[in-house]
Amino acid sequence: MKVAVFGAGATGARVARKLAASDEVESVSVHDPDPQRLEWVVSSLGPAASVAQSPPIESDADAVVVATPSGTQLGIARQAIAEEATVVTTSDDPGETRALLDLDHRARSLRAAVVVGAGYMPGLSCLLARCAAAELDQVDEIHVAKAGTGGPACARQHHRSLSGMALDWRDGEWARRPGGSGRELCWFPDPVSGRDCYRAALPDALLLVPAFPGVNRVTARLAATRRDRFTAPLPMLRPPHPEGGIGAVRVEVRGRRGAERKVVVLGACARPASAAATVAAAAVLHAAAGGVEPGARGLAGIEHPRTLLASLAAQGLRPSRFEGFATFA
Repeated sequence: MKVAVFGAGATGARVARKLAASDEVESVSVHDPDPQRLEWVVSSLGPAASVAQSPPIESDADAVVVATPSGTQLGIARQAIAEEATVVTTSDDPGETRALLDLDHRARSLRAAVVVGAGYMPGLSCLLARCAAAELDQVDEIHVAKAGTGGPACARQHHRSLSGMALDWRDGEWARRPGGSGRELCWFPDPVSGRDCYRAALPDALLLVPAFPGVNRVTARLAATRRDRFTAPLPMLRPPHPEGGIGAVRVEVRGRRGAERKVVVLGACARPASAAATVAAAAVLHAAAGGVEPGARGLAGIEHPRTLLASLAAQGLRPSRFEGFATFA
């Protein structure tokens, strides 16, 4: 299989590295507008990798991974679909996510599979939601939350999202709420633990609602500090770090199993850029093995989600389960 990777940042470089190391991948071409960064990344990948500074997409590419900054992925995805390649995107921008999902009809007509939002959140969070839902007979609510950022592009998107409008799904209708509102204490796996999380302009509901017909509520929140919220409407006061620290995702699915009300809470802890790259690379291989039908969808809508989750766990991205217990005085 020949793969083209667009973007050589914190996530894209890791995606290329993981794919170049796979026995199922014949070659990896890396596209990035920064020639210095491009040469550095490709030189670390060995003979299976090659430099490609700009589009067009190679006509013989079997799969395309788009790991450029959110807001710049739609055009590349369209070109890849025209070449009938499998497409894996990592965008966490709501407007772009909606536009990528709108490529569904075009992708189906060309028998191309498009995986939208195959990162940490969305991405791993969508996969955990699907696996948690498998334990229930009926899903009523899904609530996801994320702590931490990856590379500079991820940090900038985090900053913008807190000043945007959040999109929640409530009783069959979309509800818009201001970013930075709706504080909720969410517990993530250690060492992240409890964090205050807020509404933000996140695309998760757009990906989860189509995958769970009949769900009543879907929300997404982002861990943020008071300074994050107050400075969100302003330009970033200082350049973001090359890569953030340890982050986490949390997925809470509520519903029924038989006559019993049940809540399933899953989570994971990792460096966001590394985790996003692991998910994106695994999604490419999963799609190549026939695990993704033609059309555009998130990871909550793929075939054999537990197979993909097992592949992630084998690479060190292991989910955790929250097990509540009662104490008595």
